[in-house]
Amino acid sequence: MSKQTLVVGLAHPDDELGVAGSILAQRARGDRVVIVWLTRGEQTEAFGPLPTREVGKRREEQGHRAAKILDAEALFLDFPDTAIVADREAAAQIARLLCKLEPDGLITWGEGWVRGTRHPDHQACGRIFRDAITLARIAKVVDPLTPHRKPVPVFTIRDVHSSVPAVGVDVTPYRSAVAELAEHYFHGVGFGHPDWLERRLRETGARWGFDYAEELDAWETIPGPVQSLLPAQPLEGVPHPERSERRPDR
Repeated sequence: MSKQTLVVGLAHPDDELGVAGSILAQRARGDRVVIVWLTRGEQTEAFGPLPTREVGKRREEQGHRAAKILDAEALFLDFPDTAIVADREAAAQIARLLCKLEPDGLITWGEGWVRGTRHPDHQACGRIFRDAITLARIAKVVDPLTPHRKPVPVFTIRDVHSSVPAVGVDVTPYRSAVAELAEHYFHGVGFGHPDWLERRLRETGARWGFDYAEELDAWETIPGPVQSLLPAQPLEGVPHPERSERRPDR
């Protein structure tokens, strides 16, 4: 069983609660999971009138504790909370990071229409990471690093109005660890009420034939029920050949 690397690219610590079971399922395979937070979520009011710098410090500590619960690696970047801009510079920065991490798959934010998923940081974050996959393939962008050109299938946090085909991940074996993460954030910042989590995971599970499940958009892979996101089954007939399949320049 070949080892895989899953990168989880998110905007704020606590975003990972929606995909915690999928992270744990990947770790159960023995695969590497790296959670990359663009910000520290320092604009939250959960800590009262604390200075922004102190809030960021506390939230970073929360993120590292969350990563420990999920048995994943944690990496914080220095984008500003509530002010992430999805421009070429940001995507190139993440592309260089992807060249170092060499992921086999990516979880990030997708297209959002409802409160929460449409947060401007979430939307910008998803665009940055998705664009970075392409830029990571381009030598002149990531020089002096080696380009990362292997396919990186994208899975995104699903909005209720999404029309993208979906995968349903069986997270039943990891329910207690997901609950532990939810409790961590519920007591820390007030997000992740146990009743909300139970209802969400059960309702999603019912749609997929599992006791508990998480649902993500499958941008480039075959949809359906899965035990883990990776290894992924690519869509057939995608009209974009790899470079080695193209005719040589003349």
